Amino acid sequence: MKKTGVLLVNLGSPDSTQVKDVRKYLDEFLMDKYVIDVPWLLRALIVKGFILPFRPKKSAEAYKSVWTDEGSPLIVISEKLKAKLGEKVEQPLELAMRYGNPSIKSGIEKLLQKMPDMEEILLIPLYPHYAMATFKTVVEKTEVELQKLAPNIKLKSIDPFYDEEQYLDTLTESIRPYLDKVDYLLFSYHGVPERHVQKTDPSGAHCLKRKNCCQIKCPVNELCYRHHTVVSTEEVAKRLNLGKTQFGQSFQSRLGKDPWLQPYTDKTIEALAKKGVKRLAVVCPAFVADCLETIEEIGMEGKEIFLENGGEHFVRIPCLNDNDAWVDTLAQYCNKYTQA
Repeated sequence: MKKTGVLLVNLGSPDSTQVKDVRKYLDEFLMDKYVIDVPWLLRALIVKGFILPFRPKKSAEAYKSVWTDEGSPLIVISEKLKAKLGEKVEQPLELAMRYGNPSIKSGIEKLLQKMPDMEEILLIPLYPHYAMATFKTVVEKTEVELQKLAPNIKLKSIDPFYDEEQYLDTLTESIRPYLDKVDYLLFSYHGVPERHVQKTDPSGAHCLKRKNCCQIKCPVNELCYRHHTVVSTEEVAKRLNLGKTQFGQSFQSRLGKDPWLQPYTDKTIEALAKKGVKRLAVVCPAFVADCLETIEEIGMEGKEIFLENGGEHFVRIPCLNDNDAWVDTLAQYCNKYTQA
């Protein structure tokens, strides 16, 4: 067997809730060509001219509402996950973030310190579903940093695990305890612009152009984010024995005026409350660790929308976080891919 190190990578977080740190983080994040996928000059104009002068202050306030004494929830939870997983696997293990700290570069350097004769890195992007702005950018950034630091080391990445049985079982069981006293379960996924999923369609004639395009599994939607989310939703709903009127799917966190995947989560929550749903649970499967988008956007803003429009009971179901079954699932992935 090759001498392999494991690198877990999630999205990232500002170093603090200070406006300057939030601005630095947003600059790195939004200037990624896979997040705002327009030519560099136009992207720089949008980010530095229209977003960064205003958004960091508002975002800093949002981060303050979720920050803990230990720091950013995403970082704290991810560190706990790493510690638990480290007890389950034999390979040296490090954690990194695509944006901010700890950086992917530092993660590779720490693995090299632990295993100077390392031959291979197993990269685990902590995203169940493929998207340009998540999975792809993590793999590409890791390739770039590894080429600079140790070009002789091979990089192997796990596949998106949106339809993998153990992951689906783990997600299902994390949801089940919250459903006893609710009328409806909403699966809320992070949104992406429609053009992102269309770019992953090599035919140019399938994604968002055919009726029920995401229900059809075929080579052209192999890397389609929306298809992946639909599969996860339907598989988990099946395991929970939910009828068609007991669950739904939506997309959150849209930015800008371009068309994003619909339906939108905030509008869906409002519509459900007005339609008579009194007890709502929301789960966010695109995130494996609770963060700003789950705690503040869903747990605070989503709850407020629901209650203001006639809802009575709102439950934000936690992400997998450092759930023991999730740790076991990741350990299985480590074993599977390092032995392949």
